[in-house]
Amino acid sequence: MRKPQATRPLGVDAGRADDLAIFRPGTNGLGVLLVHGITGSPLEMKHVAKRLNRAGYTVYAPLLAGHGVDIATLRTTRWEDWFESVCESALWLGERTDRLYVAGVCVGGLLGLRLAYTTPLVHAVAVYSPVLNYDGWNTPYYYRLGHISVPVAVALGISRFISLKERPPFGIKSERIRRLLNSSETGIRGTLPAFPVDTLWQNLRLFKVIRQILPQTTTPTLLIHARDDDVGGPNNPDYIAKNIGGPCQIEWLHNSYHMIHVDQEYPAVAERTRAFFAEHI
Repeated sequence: MRKPQATRPLGVDAGRADDLAIFRPGTNGLGVLLVHGITGSPLEMKHVAKRLNRAGYTVYAPLLAGHGVDIATLRTTRWEDWFESVCESALWLGERTDRLYVAGVCVGGLLGLRLAYTTPLVHAVAVYSPVLNYDGWNTPYYYRLGHISVPVAVALGISRFISLKERPPFGIKSERIRRLLNSSETGIRGTLPAFPVDTLWQNLRLFKVIRQILPQTTTPTLLIHARDDDVGGPNNPDYIAKNIGGPCQIEWLHNSYHMIHVDQEYPAVAERTRAFFAEHI
């Protein structure tokens, strides 16, 4: 793999300033690439980033392609574009650390798995709230039937006119945190208010790719998942653990919903991630 030529962190959308990305140099020579969720922002990874950095890790949370601007911009990108952001960012961080690890939430975590499959640079992966099927207790029927309806909408050319708004509890079990994140003043800057159907189609395409590569993915993997995940049920991490080709552990949480990296158990998420990566130095 070629060495990056950039003098600043990569993976930031060209139409957006770098102030959404997080980069904190560490002291132990170990680097963690933190990948946000789709329609999300690097700033959603700040709690995990802070705790890993305190433990000595160099942390970098880049902005994925198409994110941080608006829904129209996101709609123009494919999962391959998001993955290119991850690859570029991994190269950049790998140049500055001795060992590279990846942690990501939902689709961000799946992109981390794809990266681990692609390159031996990744020594371990942590996937938060992995989803390969939208089967959580609060998942609307149109997500559950997406594998049927979305390809039809794409083929008919109407998908570009449809965006899906999230509904309560927005992946957050803590009412206090939910209020803070829904506030215009204290919410996560850079997140987008709806999910374009074109982007949902890209997710479904990526899910298929991940299922295909799991048996050949041998990188040590940690799956952290809430029993009460409102987006993806327990079958999702179970499926990955049963089909992945390398060592895999599942850590279950009991007081969170989908957004475990910002919900009330985020300290446990960060600590379990730190401990798992420490096991694979």
